[in-house]
Amino acid sequence: MKEIIIIGAGLGGLSAACRLAKEGFSVTILEKNANVGGKVNTVEANGYKFDTGASLLTMRHVLEELFEFCGKRVEDYLEIVRLAPICRYFWSDETRFDAFSDTEKTEREIEKLAPEDVENFRKYLADSRRKYEIAARTFLSKSLNDLPELLTPKYLPDLLKISTTKTLDRHNAKYFRSPKLRQLFNRFATYNGSSPYETPATFALIPHVEFGLGAWYVRGGMYEIPRALEKLARELGVKIRAESAVENIVIENQKAVGVRANGETFRADFVISNSDAIETYRNLIERKNRRIFTDAKLEKREPSCSGFVLLLGTKKKFPQLAHHNIFFSDDYKAEFDAIFKHKTPAADPTIYICATSVSDPTQAPAGNENLFVLINAPYTNEKVDWEKEKRDYRNLIVKKLESFGLEDLENSIDYEQIITPADFEHKYNANRGSIYGVSSNGIFSAFLRVPNKARDIENLYFTGGATHPGGGIPLVLLSGKMAAEMIARS
Repeated sequence: MKEIIIIGAGLGGLSAACRLAKEGFSVTILEKNANVGGKVNTVEANGYKFDTGASLLTMRHVLEELFEFCGKRVEDYLEIVRLAPICRYFWSDETRFDAFSDTEKTEREIEKLAPEDVENFRKYLADSRRKYEIAARTFLSKSLNDLPELLTPKYLPDLLKISTTKTLDRHNAKYFRSPKLRQLFNRFATYNGSSPYETPATFALIPHVEFGLGAWYVRGGMYEIPRALEKLARELGVKIRAESAVENIVIENQKAVGVRANGETFRADFVISNSDAIETYRNLIERKNRRIFTDAKLEKREPSCSGFVLLLGTKKKFPQLAHHNIFFSDDYKAEFDAIFKHKTPAADPTIYICATSVSDPTQAPAGNENLFVLINAPYTNEKVDWEKEKRDYRNLIVKKLESFGLEDLENSIDYEQIITPADFEHKYNANRGSIYGVSSNGIFSAFLRVPNKARDIENLYFTGGATHPGGGIPLVLLSGKMAAEMIARS
């Protein structure tokens, strides 16, 4: 029986582990932290529960297919519920907009906001669906290692249809007259940690994922997903060793043959890194073995944005909140310029709040609310000392939310925790604290990710947000599928 060592028990590593164990491999996962999940994690304190990573499940079929592959039903592990509305949007002029998977309901919201854009919304979603369907049969089903196959006449017409030099912002401006709707659809660039003013219009496929395929929540919190995958993995015979930080990947004759963790060597026929792919090359592989990903090339891979997070348990409810909420900045362009060009926190940031207690009373004490507050932030750099700046930035966020109508928020806070980009960097070995791995800014960004199979080191594979096909729950699960399939057929 061939041995597999997986570095990291994030969703990509768990996905690959379950599939390979089902295929008959002996699989061991080494996880540096005390529990599984990677950046999809949880905090429980004073009766409040907070998901500290992904807060929305899309492309549900990817998760379902993983369980089906392993001979199981996802319904036996998770209770998945559809959200309505998907998200509630707020602007400083007191405009409010609810987005639904039911497009008729969303169209009624658009009629109130910008009636001239209702027909444009229909055309936009039709284009988004076409883009998604092309991506589903190309980039979402093929590893970057299969790029020569993707560039054959069979796939070339598809690739030409979704390839573009136009940015997402310019694409959205073509469809929507309303500045508010353009801002709303520009927001989808943040789903992969990028700027709508730099990421290509190819990513206009994301709205179909949400509006067309649906948006979901897992009862008990999103951390139930890694818990369910851990249970599935153990049922399939996967061994998971927590608090086992990998020190380096053992390479002999340009072949990965194992890893060292806690002073012990683990031999393997294949090694999969679910740790950040950039950090894996930088910290776990000796320079002499990095023939492609030199330090200089690694520096050229722009990290995605990071996040500044507040976990707030409040002694009151805020009836204006839905499960997911966005409080927009007045100048979206200036916000992304600050994050990606100046690499500083935005002075007037857009604020996201996930209040799972709106849908799930188990998440907070009765009459109270659990607010997961996320602000897009620059990846770590020398311009920002988060230890010194986090308190002032926290105060700015709370005051802005109070100005949007969350009255007496400050005085209602019963529990609080701050998580900064520096925390993401240190706890999860995330490249400069990036949440989504590598950014998708630039027309060639999709081709610059670390491939799922190393090109310079034999028997080394990668999963996770910094590798193909990208960040977010479904794409990370797909990265695990791609790595597992390549190993199984090797």
